[in-house]
Amino acid sequence: MSSASSSVRRIAATVLAAGAIVSAAALPAAAHDGDRHHQQRPRVEISRVQADSPGREDRSNRSLNGEWVEITNTTRNPINLRGWTLRDNDGNRYRFDNVRIGSRATIRIHSGHGRDTRTDLFQDRRDYVWDNRSDTATLRDDRGRTVDTETWGRRR
Repeated sequence: MSSASSSVRRIAATVLAAGAIVSAAALPAAAHDGDRHHQQRPRVEISRVQADSPGREDRSNRSLNGEWVEITNTTRNPINLRGWTLRDNDGNRYRFDNVRIGSRATIRIHSGHGRDTRTDLFQDRRDYVWDNRSDTATLRDDRGRTVDTETWGRRR
């Protein structure tokens, strides 16, 4: 009876040890997945906003181009922004054409007129887009999913 009892204890100890190992491996992975979901940086993000154009706001092209939003690619690979949009709270929308943003690169989207380059894009507007006191810039991908937002001032 003592050898049967000893065998049962060994089997029970083995089962308990296996269960503890499986639990220990699964718990940190599950906790990590939840944290990663909330802490992961977007692949493309709104990195800076200059809503209040420096100097006099006289609707000149120079003043309009003094307000801008910077978008940064945080990955090691270039990303094509074709079909992506940048919007404000009032529904003003800028739609990206065939714009490729390089690895870890930043592009600046100005409100006024200008010639698009690798680092600067122009909305070709005749009026300001971003509210100086409070607004939200929303970047959406080509499927309409919100990628990033930047809010300043009081929320409306």
